[in-house]
Amino acid sequence: MEFETVIGLEVHAQLLTETKIFCGCSTKFGGAPNSHTCPVCLGMPGVLPVLNKKVVEYAMKMALATNCTINPFNRFARKNYFYPDLPKGYQISQYAYPLAEHGHILIESDGQPKKIGITRIHMEEDAGKLIHDENNPSSYVDLNRAGVPLIEIVGEPDIRSPEEAAEYLKRLHEILVYLEICDGNMEEGSFRCDANVSIRPMGKQEFGTRTELKNMNSFRNVQRALEYEVKRQQYLVENGQQIVQETRLWDDAQGVTNAMRSKEEAHDYRYFPDPDLVPVTVDEAWIEQIRSDMPELPLAKRERFVREFAIPTYDAGVLTAEKPLAEYYEEVVKLCGKPKQASNWVMGDLLRFLKEERRDIRQCPVSAKSLAEMILLIENGTISGKMAKDIIDEMYQTGKTPDTVIAEKGLVQITDEGELAKTIAAIIEGNPKQLADYRAGKEKLFGFFVGQVMKATQGKANPQLVNDLLKKNLAGS
Repeated sequence: MEFETVIGLEVHAQLLTETKIFCGCSTKFGGAPNSHTCPVCLGMPGVLPVLNKKVVEYAMKMALATNCTINPFNRFARKNYFYPDLPKGYQISQYAYPLAEHGHILIESDGQPKKIGITRIHMEEDAGKLIHDENNPSSYVDLNRAGVPLIEIVGEPDIRSPEEAAEYLKRLHEILVYLEICDGNMEEGSFRCDANVSIRPMGKQEFGTRTELKNMNSFRNVQRALEYEVKRQQYLVENGQQIVQETRLWDDAQGVTNAMRSKEEAHDYRYFPDPDLVPVTVDEAWIEQIRSDMPELPLAKRERFVREFAIPTYDAGVLTAEKPLAEYYEEVVKLCGKPKQASNWVMGDLLRFLKEERRDIRQCPVSAKSLAEMILLIENGTISGKMAKDIIDEMYQTGKTPDTVIAEKGLVQITDEGELAKTIAAIIEGNPKQLADYRAGKEKLFGFFVGQVMKATQGKANPQLVNDLLKKNLAGS
């Protein structure tokens, strides 16, 4: 039997505000346990939450970036459940009146654009964190994270493969980071997702029994967990067994999902409007103010790079994956006017250096100005492409400009035709047998003569000029 996979993702993104959603405590990651807390985020009796306006503005940015409709009236609700790291015994979230609904983003699937729907985007507060003692049967509660502002992005079940799921997450992640409203750090929990996955016989419209997957802290792990779970569900169905609706945890070390808890069809969270918070009204003027402050988004930037710089779509995708990288590349192009050459050097040597040292482009020792200058030195014949490989390596290691490296290492390309002609004449005279063989039809020996010239000039000869002069001299003209 052929099966179709149905996946829907729920993404939580921590917003990059300086203070929490309902109090003035710091949102900074990594403080001593329970040091970023106050009576409000600790859920003490008699305290009142006050909404952080910046949270609403950041959430509106994401809503606009994902083509959502922003609701003019939205309100907060209490989501009631018990967990040790939930200090109030309820979470302030949104339910019946979310901030935004009915959006979508475009992903690439099998080389074609595909629209993935977004059901809703709503604001809520994060819970705390349990820290488990590996040596003792004890758990500790750190409430620094309690009250950190979140947006939850609930996707439609439009995803049909683990690969599409990973692509969808990457697109959401880059939008959030481009907007500068989330740092996207999956290891610290700033960007995390739960996946609902089910299978159904091909052509059937009714959804199958779904499972929810948690504990996936990278794009790769999301894809791996979904791949395993799809195979597990197919095995159960093919062997006449029932799929149980449950929450399952991904075990990265073992590469399997394990049952965590059974999941009822309906949740009894007993939502009701939070009596301590007034409804939020959003008018068109506020929406337009937010829209005017929006940066160029990744998809638009990719399309512009292809259109303006005439670079391949693949190059544009790599160069716009991160906003600082796109800005660096664009600055190089602005300074040298050579888009493809700039693309080759950034995507090749620079990204390789950065990956080896686990740095990002903001920590790159080679400035955009220095790279542009090196590209122009290649274009005007001062240095060869081969020399440039050594030069950029030295620039990366030392932070020096190309002119400084060239002066220190004496790496100026030989472009004097008379000087090269003398060298070529001496090499031809010193290799009479190879000359005779070449003139007898062994054209592969041309490479031998090129190598001899480059060796004699320590790699400094202009390759094109060497080729032109050798062709004339070897032909006897």
